[in-house]
Amino acid sequence: MASGDDLEDFKKRYGQRLDSALGVKTYDNPDAPSPKGEETSEETSTSDYDKFRAVYLPKHFSWYERACNTAEKIFKIKPDKTKIPKIEEAINTCHLNVTPTGVMSFAMLVPAIIVLLSVIFGWMVPYALANGERQVGVFFVVFGMLAAVAVMMPLQKMVFFLANSWRMKASNQMVLCVFYIVTYMRHTSNLELAIDFAAEHLGPPLSLDLKKVIWNIETQKFDSVKESLDDYLESWREFNMEFIESMHLIESSLYEASEGRRVDALDKSLRVMLDETYEKMLHYAHNLKGPLTTLHMLGVILPILGLVILPLVVSFMPEVKWYHLFMLYNVALPIAVF
Repeated sequence: MASGDDLEDFKKRYGQRLDSALGVKTYDNPDAPSPKGEETSEETSTSDYDKFRAVYLPKHFSWYERACNTAEKIFKIKPDKTKIPKIEEAINTCHLNVTPTGVMSFAMLVPAIIVLLSVIFGWMVPYALANGERQVGVFFVVFGMLAAVAVMMPLQKMVFFLANSWRMKASNQMVLCVFYIVTYMRHTSNLELAIDFAAEHLGPPLSLDLKKVIWNIETQKFDSVKESLDDYLESWREFNMEFIESMHLIESSLYEASEGRRVDALDKSLRVMLDETYEKMLHYAHNLKGPLTTLHMLGVILPILGLVILPLVVSFMPEVKWYHLFMLYNVALPIAVF
């Protein structure tokens, strides 16, 4: 039979091994590493967040992000102060690592490059070759300037286009998101675990939003999952109120005293999401019919009918060349329709 000293020695040795494996500081093992929860938020919110953000962020978002950061280094153009809050909101929606100055710098740099290239290849190169086609050079210079003016405004709104695209893709997943959360909370009334469960089973982009909700708790930006979730839901107040209502009903189920009322609140949140989404899709499909018809007529039918009068144009306007029609129908028209 083991003595008392042997038993204490046995408990001490295996207690130290267990403390070392769990990473807990105790009296017997003061040199053990700190627990995961004691890591500083600065260390947690840098490299780790960048890694999981790089995995889920779409590739064209990364391209736009690099382009804005590069343009900001070349020359800085600050946007209007009244537009900065809206630009920052769109940037946060897309999880982009850019600044409003970078967005505006990129919107101005691209038109400048287009004008420069049109002058070099449209006028300087033909003039240097002395081939006598100076009209070609003038045409391409003017076309380049018009193209630069045309793309300036869309590039300034590019971040808003990306944010709207992100919201539309995320909206398509919200019914499934509420379903996953409700399904998990029917048997386990834990909102944080339910959000993490939905984030693991959904695809981007909504999965990245939900992971960011959990991440803000782990980095101690918010003290509770309710505060982090409410902060995220504020970004949807102008775009998807039914999602906010459903999530608030899910939150209210945590405070219900009886099991029956808790389950009823969860079921009601799913019904609200389904009914409101159905009504919204009906109105969306109805309102989309008119713009699509207009786009089809002006962007497809009318240009095709215009091909009929092209022989007459060439007959009465001999200065019209083939490259004029090429740039109009093969470059300008597809971009305008898009």
